[in-house]
Amino acid sequence: MRIALVSPYDWAVPGGVNGHILSLTQHFQRRGHEVMVVAPTSRQTGREPPWVTIIGHSSIGLPASGSVANVSLSYNLGPRVKRLLAREAFDVVHVHEPFMPLLPFQFVRYSQATNIATFHAAREGGSRPYAYSKFVIQPWMKNIHGRIVVSFASLRMISRHFDDDFHVIPNGVECAQFAEATPIPEYLDGKRNILYLGRLEKRKGLPTLLEAYRKLKPQAPDTRLIVVGGDGGLRQGAERFVQQYGIEDVVFVGYVPEEEKARYYKTADVYCAPNTGGESFGLVLLEAMAAGTPVIASRIEGFSDVLTHEQEGLLAPPRDSDAWCESVKRLLDDAGAREAMGKAGAKTSRAFSWERMSALVLRYYDEVAAVRGSAENREPGT
Repeated sequence: MRIALVSPYDWAVPGGVNGHILSLTQHFQRRGHEVMVVAPTSRQTGREPPWVTIIGHSSIGLPASGSVANVSLSYNLGPRVKRLLAREAFDVVHVHEPFMPLLPFQFVRYSQATNIATFHAAREGGSRPYAYSKFVIQPWMKNIHGRIVVSFASLRMISRHFDDDFHVIPNGVECAQFAEATPIPEYLDGKRNILYLGRLEKRKGLPTLLEAYRKLKPQAPDTRLIVVGGDGGLRQGAERFVQQYGIEDVVFVGYVPEEEKARYYKTADVYCAPNTGGESFGLVLLEAMAAGTPVIASRIEGFSDVLTHEQEGLLAPPRDSDAWCESVKRLLDDAGAREAMGKAGAKTSRAFSWERMSALVLRYYDEVAAVRGSAENREPGT
């Protein structure tokens, strides 16, 4: 099968959607399919794999759910997409976030293949862009033959605006990569490690965790908070907070490559995800769970769909530093609970393996193509 996987996001900028596409590509290729990833980029190196095609050589950061989406607004995307489609004759064109500016929409507009779309976003209360542009988007929905959402949180959001059929296929996790990782020796010094791993931006909730750790540290002096992730505008303020209150044993690691993340999960006694909302799926929770690390996560949509309270970890109210302090202290003080939750998390994560998720996506391609072929072959009036 010849498959195009289309991203709206700058391929040079790591992110959840691009990581999702990369994992699908690798698993599809292992199964013998021909895959082309199509995306814009702001930094073409000339060392991109042969299966990556760049359309759109610049990107602009747009605010999106408390984060920044780096997308291409190039004026000449349409003609380039038409030429690519005519040359490659894909069996399946799978666009991700089909109505995010601007590249995926050009495939929705011009592709004559079996067109699949995955909707990744989730936001409590719905989406303003969808609400405002519904009547512009709706006519183009007929060009999308199969619709995937990555979680029930995503389904709840998009169903507020469109009554089409959506198929839930979650994000996946590379279980072996996290289960087999080795801890980082410098942090194995007798201190108990609390891990934050995520971009340092407002909606990821780091201020809540820092305030909780400030309250916890006098009660648990043998603890360390490890903060891993690229700066989304909060690092300077976070470091200033630590200095102002003289909080010891807070380590700001900064951005680490994807292959290093597993080692930090393995190093942690507890992984904390204090996000405030807008999460479609708890992929970071699954990564920690695959590493066998117990999790404390905010009780928000997307996270509650992945983690069961008191099973793989604990759910705590977002923005409540007192509750977070209590939850962290509880797990740190109970080694038996940490071990049991870590084992439960590892078991849960295996149900979300990329091996299984990619097979479900391929099966859905076949189902949609069969229905489409049957409809096209049906005689008018029958």
